[in-house]
This record gives sequence, structure tokens and C-alpha cells, in this order.
Amino acid sequence: MTQNPSKLIILDRDGVINEDRDDYVKSASEWVPLPGSLEAIALLNKAGYKIALATNQSGISRGYFTIDELNAMHQKMADLLKPIGGYIDSIFFCPHVDTDACNCRKPLPGLMIKIANRYNKIETKQPLLGVPIVGDSLRDLQAGVTLGATPYLVLTGKGKLTLKNGNLPAGTRVHENLLDFANALLLTTSS
Repeated sequence: MTQNPSKLIILDRDGVINEDRDDYVKSASEWVPLPGSLEAIALLNKAGYKIALATNQSGISRGYFTIDELNAMHQKMADLLKPIGGYIDSIFFCPHVDTDACNCRKPLPGLMIKIANRYNKIETKQPLLGVPIVGDSLRDLQAGVTLGATPYLVLTGKGKLTLKNGNLPAGTRVHENLLDFANALLLTTSS
């Protein structure tokens, strides 16, 4: 396993931490954590990992919800994590749709470059080398792999369909859910 000197993990949100919806998660009341996901984040935090969230949120551009509603979703997540000793260190999101031609909408690397700037020196070609990126879709993984991150696919959300469709980045590791990922990572880093 490649070393992760900064003890950083990048997570997608919808389908990894919370239930995904075809009609978008539009409010704090619709933001429902997946079983074990919050506990996984708390376990990783207790082991010294910082969690960065990288999430496409095109529902903002589509007019389905506002920045304030997105902030309320993230506040709910923080409020649910706090009693179990978990926290999200930083949240990076893209509010655009594909036709906006931005650089931050995954699978493009814009969010990952912002994360690398925050946590690492960006001088190298692969500043996220060895940093786990966990997602349920191909675009989540592709965004991180371009900067050297190690891809992990979870089978929650769109994960089973993503696995079935194939074409995963080389070396992608597959886990049932975020808690399974966390337990496996902690087992390999403690031995």
C-alpha cells in the first residue's frame, strides 16, 4: 500500500455518506446517512485521518436547492457526527452542470487541485499520491486518480452499477460500504 503521509482521505458525499436520490438530495430533511457511514468517519478521525469532502452539487445550478440549503445539509451531517467523535475537516463542492464547462465538476480535477492546495504542496505532478479517494461512481475516482490518489469504490449508492459497467481505474479497491472501507484501511495501516 502506498503511504499517505498527510493522513488525508477524500470522500464523495451522495451514495457514500448519505443516501443518493435520483431527484437530488435537496434539503437537510432529505439528507439521510447510510448505515455505518458516520461511524466510519468517526473511526477514521480517531485514527488521525482528516476527511475532505469532494462533491458535485449541480442541484444548485439547476435551481433545486440553494447554497443555504446545502449548508444546512452539511450542518446536519456535522451535528450527527459530533456526538460520536467524528468530523469533516473540509468540504469542496461544484455547483455547476456539465454544460458550464468548469474545471471543478468531477471527473475533472478542479476540486482535487483545491484539496491538494489545502493539504499538500502542489508542486509535484501527483500531489495526492497515496491519498485514498472513495466514491460510488466512476467520475469520483477519475477525478482523484489524475493527481495520484488511490481509488476505492463503495457498492452503496451507484456503486454496484459502476462496478458492473467496469472501466475502473487501475488498482481500484472495492468495498461494500464506507464502514467496510474504514475497517479495511485501519487494519492494513495498523499492521
